[in-house]
Amino acid sequence: MSGRKEIAAVVLAAGLSSRMGALKPLLPLGDDIVLGRVIAAARHAGVEHIHVVVGHRAEEIVPHVIRLGATPVSNPAFRTGMLSSIKAGIASLDENMSGCLLMPADIPLVRPASVTRILEEARHGGAVLVHPVFRGERGHPPFIARELFSEILAADDTEGACTILARHENKAVEVAVFDEGCLRDMDTPRDHRALDAALVYETVPSEAECLAMFEAAGTPVPVRRHGRAVADLALALATALNRAGLCLDIPRIRAAALLHDIAKGRAHHAAFGAQMIRTFGFPALSAIIEHHMALPARPSIIDETAVVYLADKLVAGEKQVTLEQRFAPALKRFAADETALAGARRRLADAVVIARLVEAAGVCLSLANPRFEPATGPSIPVIREIAS
Repeated sequence: MSGRKEIAAVVLAAGLSSRMGALKPLLPLGDDIVLGRVIAAARHAGVEHIHVVVGHRAEEIVPHVIRLGATPVSNPAFRTGMLSSIKAGIASLDENMSGCLLMPADIPLVRPASVTRILEEARHGGAVLVHPVFRGERGHPPFIARELFSEILAADDTEGACTILARHENKAVEVAVFDEGCLRDMDTPRDHRALDAALVYETVPSEAECLAMFEAAGTPVPVRRHGRAVADLALALATALNRAGLCLDIPRIRAAALLHDIAKGRAHHAAFGAQMIRTFGFPALSAIIEHHMALPARPSIIDETAVVYLADKLVAGEKQVTLEQRFAPALKRFAADETALAGARRRLADAVVIARLVEAAGVCLSLANPRFEPATGPSIPVIREIAS
């Protein structure tokens, strides 16, 4: 790694867990333990040197630290406060480390993409302190440059780390992250249950994270409202299809539908938006967003991309419409442009194919049936034979 600044992670796992009533680092969280998720976030972001500071019930935690490929660091003075653990972690680092991330073990849902953004700023921005910020609020993990290590190591253990860092506020920078997890700690059993429930958003953004991305992209409010309408329709459609026997990823569909036009107004907005979402840390949504305008091939199955594509074609502004109503203006506008007209007809034909696949799956697709329940009588068809 020649020329690259080496940055370590110091994971703070020495506390008493008094309000939890159980050892927080070893609590289950999804398919892992809390400590495992913290270490994984650092490792997935490319951090190779991960030191875990242990104290309370260290003999139980150390085997897991070793199993997870990290380095255990003992803090016999853990009862004096968190600063003693920070000092122990910093003192354990090799001299070639240019700084470290401070990662509390009880903030386990930080996204690897957030860690990556912090590391990039630390390596290329030259700041002494880097704070991740979600919608104006600072979170974890902060980056601390080596030049502050001696001051921290010399501090009295009763002094708070925040007090030390505040003395260098003029040297701090903030990095926007699209990550509620950087703010969510876990002190009580109720917190633990809430974080476990939040794992549904492990690879897709929450509502607040979508809003943060809209704000960062400068997406106009009417475009956001259109996204909301498409998301509501896609959610209803996907729910009905799953009841009919499919296994669609509903959180992924809803998030991609909500964000599909995030880059509206820019040239090639579908591709631009997909790249933007990847940069923000949500690659699972990028293909759906990239293909919401035009599919790469004629659809043969109903998948998440097909559902969002069809839902987008059934909404004009914030209003649900038929495919005929949606495409009639484009077919008229492009009547004298053979290439553009062929493209519009191809997009319509793809939408009709998906609509027929939906109805073949046993779901009635109609304006009279907005929740897409199984048909019980005549309905107003959403599609007509206008694709030829």
